[in-house]
Formats: sequence, structure tokens, C-alpha cells
Amino acid sequence: MGKTIWNDKRKFVWLLSILLFGAFIATSGISYQVARNSLSEQIEENTLPLTSDNIYSEIQQDLLQPIFISSLMAQDTFVRDWTINDEQDPEKLIHYLREIQDKYDTVTSFFVSEKSRNYYHSSGILKQIKDIDPEDAWYFRVRSLPKSELYEINIDPDTSNLNRTVVYVNYKVFDFEGRFIGITGVGLAVERVKKLIERYQERYNRRVYFIDREGHVTLYGAEFSGDETIQDTPGLDKLATRILTSPSASLSYMRNGKMVYLNSRLVPEFKWYLMVEQEEVDSEQRLLTTFWANLSISFIVTIGILLIANLTLGRYQRKLEFMASTDKLTGVANRQVFEEYFSKAMAEAGDNEAPISIILLDIDLFKDVNDTYGHNVGDLVIKTVSSILKNQLREKDAVCRWGGEEFLLLLPNLELSHAVDVAERIRGKIATRKIRVNEHEICVTVSLGVAEYNHSERPNELINRADVALYQAKEQGRDRVVLSN
Repeated sequence: MGKTIWNDKRKFVWLLSILLFGAFIATSGISYQVARNSLSEQIEENTLPLTSDNIYSEIQQDLLQPIFISSLMAQDTFVRDWTINDEQDPEKLIHYLREIQDKYDTVTSFFVSEKSRNYYHSSGILKQIKDIDPEDAWYFRVRSLPKSELYEINIDPDTSNLNRTVVYVNYKVFDFEGRFIGITGVGLAVERVKKLIERYQERYNRRVYFIDREGHVTLYGAEFSGDETIQDTPGLDKLATRILTSPSASLSYMRNGKMVYLNSRLVPEFKWYLMVEQEEVDSEQRLLTTFWANLSISFIVTIGILLIANLTLGRYQRKLEFMASTDKLTGVANRQVFEEYFSKAMAEAGDNEAPISIILLDIDLFKDVNDTYGHNVGDLVIKTVSSILKNQLREKDAVCRWGGEEFLLLLPNLELSHAVDVAERIRGKIATRKIRVNEHEICVTVSLGVAEYNHSERPNELINRADVALYQAKEQGRDRVVLSN
């Protein structure tokens, strides 16, 4: 019985711990996920696009100026007239290019004539464009652009200083009748553009870079770390098609174990995409820290609840076990636990078959006591008898209240002759004990049947033999001990 209660208690504690901890995890997890989704949505749909818009506005001021300058040069009447008039007095054009460069603070300004293929620079005539020279491929590429595309932006070494990389704006020039007559433009130093990007990054605390329409990374800041194309960038490779086919997009991907929010936007004038990225912010990390803190608190609370539950259940378990195994009136064992006591005595007897004896005791004429003095006095008599029994037995002996006024005594490792001595001693003690109630003196006697266990019989057979001996004691006049045959 005790083992069953322990198993039930253990199952209950495990079930309670699973339910509590599961509920805490579910509650904390849902709260964290809702807060994180809300924060991610705020970044993707509001914060990051707004930052991208601000950077785009600044780009229009900082990076689109060279396009505007190149457009003015291509529409300039002086340039077109000078070219149509067979490029006479090249110093005039060179002076013009120098004025453009100084006025707008560009690193270079140039004009290439379609007729002469001369490359005019602010410092003079640098070279003649040739279709067999790979370095001049840009000219023929721009010349063959569709009519709707008037310019191209590319990044190449500076023609006048090969140690410097320049962002060129190459603008087509047409005469007054719409015939192609050359290409003009200006250039910005890549380092200067990088400083602009770094300024954006520092101001908005975002990573900023550009890609062309094929996905190649074109411009970026000094601390940029990544692959040459977004198709080769882990995480971005799966989003490349969506980015390159949409004018703008708000996406997210994982990089180095962190969530990265990305806003892409096509800059039509550059034909490049502005890429603005933001890694998961401190508030997300705080959410995660709060989540783990909640789980830790939940774990501590769960342990506390389980300890309290365990102590409470232990107390109730002991109380239930006491109630289930103890007679409420006398405090001795009840009939239900006799088999458990007997099995324990059998195990201790072991293979040497040590003797085990029992005594079955009944209070004589107990009904007369109840009828004469009342049930309260009857209970007092039963309690007095049980107290005498406990005082006369050894620590390893067991007393069970077998019935209303019957008691069963289990005497391990005691043979029949000694059990009879114990029974006689108990009979004498009870017979000489006077129970005083008000002005009355009550004396009771008991009849006892004694039997020794035969290792070939079942416990109920042993009890039956002791019961027969008890019946014989009653028949022989009560207040006596009878041995079972």
C-alpha cells in the first residue's frame, strides 16, 4: 500500500512539474514571440524604410549631382558648337573642362569626340579612343546604349591617374539635330563616395551599400565585409531574385546567427540598388534576456511549488498511511496491515524457518460493559487493554485490533511455549487492572488463543487455528489461555 501511494505521489509531482514548467515556457515563449514579431514588424515596415528614405534623399543631394553636372555639359551649346566646328582650338575645351572640375569639385571632367576619338581631359588630350583597346570598352558600350538611356555610371581607374579609382558618369552628347557626337562627363573619387556612405552609416547606425542590377556590390564603406555579389552572400542568396526584380523590398535574413533586416530601393538615376541593413537591435537582445530571465524565475517558482507540494503531499501521505494502517481508537495497527506485518516477519525468518507465533485475544463479556456503562466506557476499556498489550510486547512484535473487542498479536521469532507465557502474562495484567469510572470500578478479563505458524500453511489457516483456540477458551469458562493443536 505504501509503495502504491509513493508511486502515485511521484507521478503526481512529475505531472505537476511538467504542467507548471510547460505553462511557464508556453506563456514566456508566446509573450517573447509576440513582442519580437511586433518589434520586427516595426523595424521592417516603419523604422528601416524611413531610414532608407532619408538616405535616399541625401543621395539625391550628394551623389546625383555628378549626373546633373554631366547632363548640363552634354546640353551645353559651347561643347556642341565646338565639336561641330571640327574641334578647333582644343585649349578652349580643355579650359572649359578645367572650369567644370574646379567649380564642382570633381576629380575629373572629360569629353570624347566621336569624330576624332580624342579623349579631352581637364589636363589636356590624354589619348585617342580605340575599339581594340579593352580599357576603352566603356565608350563603345555607352555609345550603343538605347536612345532612352542617356548615360551610364561605372567604376574604373582614373585615366589620368591609374592609382585612383573613380565613379564615372558617362553622358551621351548629341548635336542640334539629334546625331551622336561624343560622350562627356565627370568623375568622383571612390574614396569620397565611401566617406559619404560611412557618414550615412554613422548617422543612422545602419549598414549601407550599393549593388547594380546584376547583383554585384558596387560601392560600400570601409568596414564592409561581404561577398562580391548578393547571389554569393549566405542568406541573401535566397532573396536575390526578389531584390533584383522589385523597385523596393523589406526583407530579413540570418547572418552569423543574427537576424538582419534589409530594405532595398532602386535608385533609377544610378540604376543601382540602395541597400540599407540593420542587425537585430539591443531591444531584441533585451527581449531575449528577459525571456531567459522569465524562464529562470519560472524554474525557481516551479521548484518552490514542487517542494511545497511535495511536503504537503508527504504530510498528507503520512496521515493517510497512518489512517489506513492504524486503528483510530487505540492507535494500534488495524486488520488491513496484518498481512504486511506477517510477510515482513516471514522474510526476516528466512530459510532457517524461525518460529512465528500469534495470539488472538477477546475481551470477555464486553457487551455487558457497553450495556451497563455505555459505549464511552466500553471505548475506555478497549483503550486500556490495548495499552497493556503494547507494554507487554517486544519492539518487534505487532498488535492489531482485529475486531470490535478482539486483538491479534504477532510474535516473530517466538515459539509456542514462550508465546503461551506471554499470553498468560497479558491475561494476568488485564485481570488485575481496575478501571475507575466515576464511582465505579470495572474489572475485565480476556480469553486468548495461541498458535504457532506451520511453514506449510497459509496465514488465514494460522488465524483460523488461533480463533478455534480462542473459542475453546470461551467455552472453558473465559479468562484463560488455550493452545492451538
